[in-house]
Amino acid sequence: MNSFWNRIPPVTKNLLIINIIVWLAMIILPSSFDAAISRSCALHYLLSPNFKAWQPLTYMFMHSTMGISHLLFNMFGVVMFGSVLEQVFGSRRYLFFYLTVGLGAAFVQEGVYAIWLNNLSSSLPADMTLSEIASEGNRLLNRGMTWSDPTLAQANMLLNTPTVGASGALYGVLLGFAMLFPNMPLYLFFIPIPIKAKWMVLGYGVIELFFGITGLQAGVAHFAHLGGMIVALILILYWRKKGEINSGPLY
Repeated sequence: MNSFWNRIPPVTKNLLIINIIVWLAMIILPSSFDAAISRSCALHYLLSPNFKAWQPLTYMFMHSTMGISHLLFNMFGVVMFGSVLEQVFGSRRYLFFYLTVGLGAAFVQEGVYAIWLNNLSSSLPADMTLSEIASEGNRLLNRGMTWSDPTLAQANMLLNTPTVGASGALYGVLLGFAMLFPNMPLYLFFIPIPIKAKWMVLGYGVIELFFGITGLQAGVAHFAHLGGMIVALILILYWRKKGEINSGPLY
């Protein structure tokens, strides 16, 4: 165990520690603290009264406290694939990469919400602005309520439901790994045959796009995942063009 821990490079190790500490704090401390941290640090839509400028950064260090699976899945991926990227990129470039793809994921998610809200706008009451709906909707949610009107309720969900998790950054890490090691054989838990990294990550991207468009898997920030992948693609293509990184060995 000590040998494995010592092999994790420093940025990846510290990302793991920070995420675990934040999750434990939200679990152990009173529920009022959990709620306050979520209001302040989870990613809210720009027009929400709970939006803060730092949330596109802080949201990626928070995870659902409804169980450990959200944290466990994300941190497993960050350690397994992020450790490799950090060794290839170096710690400073990897930290920049990780934070940038996480920020990109947040901005893409916000942009998609803006498009959805714009599409809803024609069905919303003419005498209410989105800012007013966000403000009143936030008060309703704080009392465990929302509007009975389905369009107003949907707008309220988009305006005031926070996004948390390192998934956007993780999907960027996965895309980066697949670009540097496209033929590396990977295994899924339920598929006993190896799949090349490039096909596995492409499959993840297609699945996220499908669920994001269809809405069949609600409660998951699918477009944040796609945003992390898009920003990772842009960064790596740019660094390759400048000759600053090369592909790893093709297994």
